[in-house]
Amino acid sequence: MESETARRRRRGAVGPADDVTVRRALVETAERQLADSTDGDIATRAVCEEVGVTQPVLYRLFGDKRGLLDAVADAGFERYARRKQELEVTDDPVADLHAGWADHMAFAAGNPALYQLMFAPRPQSASTAHQRILELLEATLVRCAAAGALRTTPRQAAQLILSANVGVALGRIAQPSLYDDPSLSERARDAVFAAVLTDADTRSGPDPVGAAARQLRYRLSLSGTENLEPAEAALLDRWLERLDQPD
Repeated sequence: MESETARRRRRGAVGPADDVTVRRALVETAERQLADSTDGDIATRAVCEEVGVTQPVLYRLFGDKRGLLDAVADAGFERYARRKQELEVTDDPVADLHAGWADHMAFAAGNPALYQLMFAPRPQSASTAHQRILELLEATLVRCAAAGALRTTPRQAAQLILSANVGVALGRIAQPSLYDDPSLSERARDAVFAAVLTDADTRSGPDPVGAAARQLRYRLSLSGTENLEPAEAALLDRWLERLDQPD
């Protein structure tokens, strides 16, 4: 059992080593209590009592309850990112995009309370989880663009795909009886992917020059080239961007 001295140290939580340990314990406890909550909320007092620290320690480390929840959301992103790293990266980025959609839905189903914290809007939240997940998705879409499989920019496609993915997942979590169609996720995915992805027969689309510029731009972003000086490469990137977005 924990000694009285150790308990007193934790309650005071003084020093960098203590701060790291206590911060991690508070985040893990808050997530666990959030998952067990019936109303999707936690009490800082209950979190502190379980960890064995005073509330001033929590406020010193996180600022307030909102800061603690932001830390829980960001810890959720780290777990999400580890899942993504474990997914196989194939030579077919479009297939990888499909796998990513399915894995996102699985993460939401397996961590409903955490998922809502990460993605449901919270006033004045400073969590970076949503932005960082958008960037992970955009990285896969860069590979799609380099393969000539994207109708628009990776950023625009990522915004549309993630919005749809999150909307379906949150709907299933918050109102499962309303969003009870088992094929809803696949139908939403197919509709969104059709809006942002090309197919083998229409890779060039209505703007073949823009499509070619987009593909070359993102191929270069992945592989680079030794044939251009940095200033020349930057200028080429700007020209290709203009050709891709003439307006």
